[in-house]
Amino acid sequence: MRFSDSIPIWFGLLIILACTPRSGVDLILTGGTILTMDRHLAPVEALAIVDGRILAVGSEDEILPLANWKTKRIDLKGAVVVPGLTDSHFHLLAFGRSLEQLKLVGTNSPEEIADLVVAKARDLPSGTWIRGRGWDQNNWEVQTFPTGTILDEAAPEHPVVLTRIDGHAIWVNSRALTLAGITSETPAPEGGAIIRDENNKPTGVFIDNATALIREALPKPEKDDIRRWLLGAVRRCNKVGLTEIHDPGVEGTTLGIIRELVDEGLFTLRYYGMLDGGDAALLEQYFSNGPVLNYSGYMTIRAVKFYADGALGSRGAALLSPYSDDPGNRGLVVTPPDELEALVKRTFQAGFQPCIHAIGDRGNRLTLDIYERTTAQLKDQDPRPRIEHAQVIAHRDIRRFARLGVLPAMQPSHATSDMYWAEDRLGPERVRGAYAWRQLLNSGSIIPGGSDCPVEREEPLLQLYAARTRQDTSGRPTGGWYPGERMGGPEALKAMTTWSAYAAFEDTTRGKILAGYDADLTVLSVNPVNCDPQALLNARVLMTIVAGQVVWHDKKGFHGLPTMDASRVIDVNDNTSSTLPTSSVDNDS
Repeated sequence: MRFSDSIPIWFGLLIILACTPRSGVDLILTGGTILTMDRHLAPVEALAIVDGRILAVGSEDEILPLANWKTKRIDLKGAVVVPGLTDSHFHLLAFGRSLEQLKLVGTNSPEEIADLVVAKARDLPSGTWIRGRGWDQNNWEVQTFPTGTILDEAAPEHPVVLTRIDGHAIWVNSRALTLAGITSETPAPEGGAIIRDENNKPTGVFIDNATALIREALPKPEKDDIRRWLLGAVRRCNKVGLTEIHDPGVEGTTLGIIRELVDEGLFTLRYYGMLDGGDAALLEQYFSNGPVLNYSGYMTIRAVKFYADGALGSRGAALLSPYSDDPGNRGLVVTPPDELEALVKRTFQAGFQPCIHAIGDRGNRLTLDIYERTTAQLKDQDPRPRIEHAQVIAHRDIRRFARLGVLPAMQPSHATSDMYWAEDRLGPERVRGAYAWRQLLNSGSIIPGGSDCPVEREEPLLQLYAARTRQDTSGRPTGGWYPGERMGGPEALKAMTTWSAYAAFEDTTRGKILAGYDADLTVLSVNPVNCDPQALLNARVLMTIVAGQVVWHDKKGFHGLPTMDASRVIDVNDNTSSTLPTSSVDNDS
């Protein structure tokens, strides 16, 4: 709350004090710049938290009188507070698992990857699966798919499965093929492709739905593995300033373990789950019982993830015309359109939100057509259907997003990762409808922002940077790649706060710093709205607060800023040090 000049401060304080719980305010933040993200409210310098929610925002003179002897205060020392950053497309379990796998992002050749596999094989018993993620043939001198032969030489006694950076292709060796029962006679499933040599023998690369042929042979993780991966991912999310993620395509076992972690008080991240739309039994279970809304304040399951097509990097995205660098190939429709439409209808009827992966212009048009037909049958509902990625859109389909109320959930760093080869795939005309943020915004759409982690890095500040610059972290290309599509500073921050909250039906409780909203906050060393975009690359997350609890803080401070140690804060009454209750999540020293 902030009082206008026409209302005496003392009168406003009486109103707040009368509404303050008898137990008093839990925490006050002062001495910084607080970006409320409310268009009617300028930045303020203080806020008060009670019972995990924002009680009031305003000047120090307005907020400090709300304290009592139990209240703790954090002196921000000039730092900037924004609504808790939200990633609207983040694969939590896959990210946690990737932290323990071979990290292949940035590798420059199959030979470099083979060396990593050799080193890994030395540390593992014969027969143990070797897994990795992050290879991208577009970064190699020879930009063709690799073969399993080089992996056979690197680890002949180990099955090897290496996932492409986008998650839509895998590269395996002969041992993995044998264990999966794959031969020259194995057909590719609908919506998938098996790369073969001139003798029809699988070379070791499987695309989209064909990856299931290998994945089914992988050993199932134990419950303790899943718990460890999830907790590792949550800790890392807290560290990089994330207070919430939207997790696309989750299966039942993982959801059950997340619920357990929430019950144990270990899950310090708001979670918006999208069910795996390919799991018929899971859908039946949840559609029968209805959405899970804000379980224990941390977990919501009210969405379903489906697939229209594949990915652009592996030429699986469905295009209206053939790939410019692969004539005759228009990509893959991985779910038959009639089947997808029936699933969307069921999803709406069950009270869930459909979220459809669509990357190519054909995949996006197919999805928009389905949404146009199905939403026309809804009455007095606010469905907020989503398209996940929406990377390549035909010009005449741009305005359909806003007109139909379809949310393009996009990942800014996809543009800066793909810009080196996207025009090769699409040609000079079609590429103008790729990663078209400005065109969508100008047509009246909002863009929920995310990373698609572990496809891209997990740090949300990188998404803010990519959105504002359309450059890689080295500043290339000068001026940005198709710079007319850039977002402004306020828009980039909205994508990771207010617009992501709207995409999860949380726009009245999260995404802003206002009285009554959840006390989810990210404290930064720079103002992400008006700083030089390059400053975002060196900016630090100083503190992450979820439900009024400090779940991570930076003990080292940032480039001359006084150290912000959340375990030693100022008591507003006697100005001496006292201990602030924090979560059990470990902090970096």
